[in-house]
Amino acid sequence: MMRTGNFKGFEVAIHDPGIVVITFNQPERLNGTTQGMKRDLVETLIQVQMDDGVRVVVFTGSGRAFCAGDDLKGGDPEGDSLTEPIFHGHHTPMGTYDGLRALSQPLNTSIRNLDKLTIAGINGVAIQTGLSLALSCDLRIASTEARLGSATLRFGLLPDEGGQALLIQTIGLPKTMDFLMRKKIVGATEAAEMDMVHEVVEPERLMPRTMELAKELAEGPQVAMRMLKRSIYNAIDLSFEQALDEIASKTAVTDHHPDAREGIVAFQKKTNPEFNKDMPAREATV
Repeated sequence: MMRTGNFKGFEVAIHDPGIVVITFNQPERLNGTTQGMKRDLVETLIQVQMDDGVRVVVFTGSGRAFCAGDDLKGGDPEGDSLTEPIFHGHHTPMGTYDGLRALSQPLNTSIRNLDKLTIAGINGVAIQTGLSLALSCDLRIASTEARLGSATLRFGLLPDEGGQALLIQTIGLPKTMDFLMRKKIVGATEAAEMDMVHEVVEPERLMPRTMELAKELAEGPQVAMRMLKRSIYNAIDLSFEQALDEIASKTAVTDHHPDAREGIVAFQKKTNPEFNKDMPAREATV
């Protein structure tokens, strides 16, 4: 059973039917991240993965930022901790390598590796860490007030949490080269034109629309959707023949799942299918 409540730099709540909302809650610090916060987020996502009642995860921010990158002040914000503090590294070249591989990068891999679908509700500035976190999510809805960019080259730094790879997967190599090398920060409309976000809505519509989408996804056939998500990401690195074999092995499971029978019967009867009868959702905590 996963924990909800207020943690270091973010809060976790559950909405019906099994929608986890993770809100970055340090608006005065533009929701900047720390190493401790990233480790706690990874722990939360492990709990999400192992909680059968959770179906969809939403990330959003409070104030005028989604997440404006790492908090350069370095101190952990107030809130309960899910992990024990450890040395953050970055004191030597090897320490930087270790800090990135062991502490920073696992957050994005945890989001991407999550079987359950994820949505970024981008309310404001999403820079560097915030951008790569949003790109790690499966779907992105942005407020018209959102601004997205990496801009690490403005400081002579690199998008060291996988931003370059996530951008290539999202918008392609030529656009990524232009975007990163020219240190661009774009508004929501331009981000949508570049295929960085799926939808753009007015600020007051961001969370209602995000939760509407989350509910739609949460009511879909979860087993098939989770397998399809994994198959889509696997297809990036597979040949066509390998992708055919990979999805065939998953279809051997989903075709014999109760949801498939429910879907076929509902289609024949011209009724709405009732999926996930063997997978009750978590009760809301809000």
